Amino acid sequence: MQDDAKEVLHKLISATGVWSRRKAQDLIVEGRVKVDGWLITNKAERVPVGAQVLVDGKPIEKARMRYLALNKPAGVTTTMSDPHAKRTVGDLVRELGVPVKPVGRLDADTEGLLLLTNDGDLAFRLTHPSFGIEKEYEVEVVGEVTSATMDKLEKGIYLEGKRTAPTQIARDAVHVKDGRTKLRIVLHEGRKRQIRQMFLFMGHPVKKLRRMRIGGVRLRGLPKGTFRDLDGGEVRSLRLAVGLEEAPVRQSSKSRTPTRENARTKPHNA
Repeated sequence: MQDDAKEVLHKLISATGVWSRRKAQDLIVEGRVKVDGWLITNKAERVPVGAQVLVDGKPIEKARMRYLALNKPAGVTTTMSDPHAKRTVGDLVRELGVPVKPVGRLDADTEGLLLLTNDGDLAFRLTHPSFGIEKEYEVEVVGEVTSATMDKLEKGIYLEGKRTAPTQIARDAVHVKDGRTKLRIVLHEGRKRQIRQMFLFMGHPVKKLRRMRIGGVRLRGLPKGTFRDLDGGEVRSLRLAVGLEEAPVRQSSKSRTPTRENARTKPHNA
């Protein structure tokens, strides 16, 4: 059977939403997976579309894909469970009844938009730095942030020996009041506590930090501690951004195929 009629086994297993792709590979290597009655131990195995796949003797079932936007409050840990955390993201979506995982993370003291899904391929690409997905934050810092400071932040500064990627700051959305500055900044990378470290390095400790947007998905007035399903357009925009879908090709009237009559009279280019 040709490869275009096959699919990667560990991807097929992770698509159930029960196991991550890495865990699916482990299951295969450990000899816990059979395909159409055959034991498979090659983690790179490709199997025919529609083949029966058993894990520990039980057939796998592809889960319904769920894509959620959560407005994470401050004080909530970005994990599905943690015995040492007072409150986790898992506590906020427990009623969902479907195993989803956070896409990336927000620090416990940072609030705002967090995506959750059981679509492993999308989650992996959204968090991989090579795709440079935009993330927009609302920041409140101590002191007045000057234009010169914003210029430096936008061009990139050195943190722990590595230059930060260029950023964008909305100059028309900068507000200074009572010794504090509120602004919006867009990142294309996601180092640990990056925004807090950037502003602290420039002498402006962060007092409040909220993520407002990831790619084409916005909070849209979602109350703190609640979640909603992404609509079809939002999911499509994310998949387009990371190359999991291709944009439809629109044929303009100028590029229409000429008729036979027109083709006879149209001169050849030299």
